Amino acid sequence: MRTKLIVVMIMMTNTIYAQTMDSFKAARVQKSASFMANTTIEKAFPLFGPIREKEWAAGWEPQVIYAVNPEVEEHMIFKTTASHHGEGEYLWVITQYDPNDYFIEYTVSTAQRLWFISVRCRPKGNSTSVTVTYSYTGLTEEGNQLNKLALDKMYAHNLKDWEEAINYYIATGKRKED
Repeated sequence: MRTKLIVVMIMMTNTIYAQTMDSFKAARVQKSASFMANTTIEKAFPLFGPIREKEWAAGWEPQVIYAVNPEVEEHMIFKTTASHHGEGEYLWVITQYDPNDYFIEYTVSTAQRLWFISVRCRPKGNSTSVTVTYSYTGLTEEGNQLNKLALDKMYAHNLKDWEEAINYYIATGKRKED
């Protein structure tokens, strides 16, 4: 009897959800930018893992939920404080990690939106070309609106702020504070 009740409740919830989804249309916005890191690819790529990023990115404080390797691995799960009011926390999963190809992809989610962040590094002599792509998808109307704002804010300087911060760290061994 209890199982039937649970099944009926799930079906009712799905029906209500489907009815509200009839009027909603998810939107996806995406943007990429590239910059140069003034070090070899072997030294640059690890700086884009969630733990090593703390070395150069002011305000970056991930809290690991699950990992076998404490620094970086595929399917590592962590959270951060949301940067938009009312979103609570961001849940992050490393969905792809290929250190041999110098590629990492994160999937980040809230109740309102979901996004993918990919970082691909390529050697350029003694420097590294870094390409970062953000792909946001709204899960609600508010999520659609937040995504546009987030993308505009992230790429306001076409990631030159990232380039400056990481190259400052590479040159000094210290994080540049805002």
